[in-house]
Amino acid sequence: MREVTIKIGLERLDTQERITVEALLDSRATGLVMSSEFARKKGFKLKKLERPMQVRNVDGSFNREGLIENTVEVNVYYKGHVERTEIDVIGKQKWGVILGMLWLARHNPEIDWKTGEVKITRCPEECGKQWRPVQGKSGWEKQKKEEAKEEAEKKKEEKEKRKKQKKGRIVEVRKIAEEWEIWDEEEEAAKSEVEAR
Repeated sequence: MREVTIKIGLERLDTQERITVEALLDSRATGLVMSSEFARKKGFKLKKLERPMQVRNVDGSFNREGLIENTVEVNVYYKGHVERTEIDVIGKQKWGVILGMLWLARHNPEIDWKTGEVKITRCPEECGKQWRPVQGKSGWEKQKKEEAKEEAEKKKEEKEKRKKQKKGRIVEVRKIAEEWEIWDEEEEAAKSEVEAR
């Protein structure tokens, strides 16, 4: 059976350092999982869980690696989508990162099981479009500049829109004021006409 993997970007929140990693898509895994060895090697800051979680295997037996005692909080990037999430850290495993059912159900990717191609076309709106698959520090810096530029343009457009709305309201108020003046003039004319009779 074919294993489907994708290259994702992981950003450490404490240092904003970003790395690219091959992650396994696994519908048998409930959540998102990171190998403790991988977390240690890459210098991820561990966050201790208040209550450790027991891990069960697909067959219902307890996992020999023991309890999940830590998580790491990261930004996960994949083909234009980004999300901040916590990944459970568990003992040794073949894969550095596994994206399980929580991730698969949330993003609902299109998977071509013959080629292994994974497309994110049904992702929720809140994921945003913030990541492009560019590797290397200069690529990430370029991406950050592009994102800042896009954000500035978005703010400028919103400001213009508010300005037009405000201008539209001013024009509408002027029309109402003119109608009142006309009404006042017509009322005065009618009073004058009645008094003249």
